[in-house]
Amino acid sequence: MSPAREVFIGLGCNLGDCRANLLFALEGLAALPGYRPLALSSLYLTAPVGKTDQASFYNAVARGKYEGAPLELLAGLLAIEKARGRVRTQRWGPRTLDLDMLLFGQEIIDLPELQAPHPRLAERVFVLAPLGEIAPDLVLPRWGLTAGQLLDRLGPGERARQEVKRIAWE
Repeated sequence: MSPAREVFIGLGCNLGDCRANLLFALEGLAALPGYRPLALSSLYLTAPVGKTDQASFYNAVARGKYEGAPLELLAGLLAIEKARGRVRTQRWGPRTLDLDMLLFGQEIIDLPELQAPHPRLAERVFVLAPLGEIAPDLVLPRWGLTAGQLLDRLGPGERARQEVKRIAWE
């Protein structure tokens, strides 16, 4: 088995009972062979990005250790999404559950089915805010900066367009 690596998973939802869907995802993550949860960010209510004519999203970031291959973790994430009714009909469209592998240790992975760090991580306030909350000192591969530093690099207009509000999990 591969050595354990620290992984960060982005969680999102804007269809159905989002809090329940995200809790389902966290339970599914904890049950994945080789995965051990370490931390969870606050929950954030965020404006949609890309396709903006849809409901706001609930987002968070989970931090864990994973012992296994990156594609095995990806398969586990996709299975959790599918188990919660995720249907991929349109890019950036509404979804019951979205699980994104943001980081797989310090590895840079460039495969057709998986890129890590996540290719749009540095552009997304809904990822950078919760990631910076639970790993403020983590220097991200590819950019050589922390989540907070990447967030600071986004202009005020872009941060305002990607409105993010911390909310309670309950």
